[in-house]
Amino acid sequence: MNSIAIQFENLGHAYRSGEWIFQQYAAQVPAGKVFALLGPNGCGKTTLLKILLGALTPSTGKCKVDGRVGFVPQIFQVSFDYTALEMVLMGRARQIGLFSSPTRRDREAALAAMERFGITHLASRPFHELSGGQRQLVIFARALVSEAQVLILDEPTSALDLKNQVLILNWIQRLSRQDGLTVFFTTHHPQHALAIADETMLMLEESKYASGPPAQVMSEANLQALYGVEMRQVAFDYRGVLVTTLVPVLVSSTAAGA
Repeated sequence: MNSIAIQFENLGHAYRSGEWIFQQYAAQVPAGKVFALLGPNGCGKTTLLKILLGALTPSTGKCKVDGRVGFVPQIFQVSFDYTALEMVLMGRARQIGLFSSPTRRDREAALAAMERFGITHLASRPFHELSGGQRQLVIFARALVSEAQVLILDEPTSALDLKNQVLILNWIQRLSRQDGLTVFFTTHHPQHALAIADETMLMLEESKYASGPPAQVMSEANLQALYGVEMRQVAFDYRGVLVTTLVPVLVSSTAAGA
């Protein structure tokens, strides 16, 4: 049975007294599993991530993360012309130590991580010149080379085209299934959570949430309550496998009035 990598109970936060962002939230994430957090803008997803990362103390409740944490932000900006390899090497900060320089072993570890993601050819390229998908893979390699056991990802597919979205989702699954990493990610794409998450939480209201296996939690009714938009589950045969996904009901005003 998997140990628990992330656990929070009776969790709540208010930036001002009485103005709760969320409260009484609880969840457990077994080690090696993928957990997806969904909610509309302003519901507190970023606040919850800050609590998990230890950057914010919750107003109420307890939060525990067991293991070394690697964080992949939604947008990663740099002020200097670091190369892709230098960005990955930053993940070795714990191993290198303060005022020390990367060793040959550190460089080999960084290049091995880049090779794992198929981006060694980008090693000497300036990070700011890379595409959005390439940047995400560099940051994934940086998290991997840090020897993280828990990955916390803030909307890892935001601003990516469909091809790169699928690429990132596939890598999240591989890091969980093959490497045993625990992955906690936020997303605005219900179909992504349904496709790769083992557990899902929907931040419905201040003190109301739905948590559990995606197939149970990601119902049309729950998603409509979450986003205020009608959703439909669609099932179809793909190469002999029954695939279920979620799509929003988008109807033009012209069609709706017809």
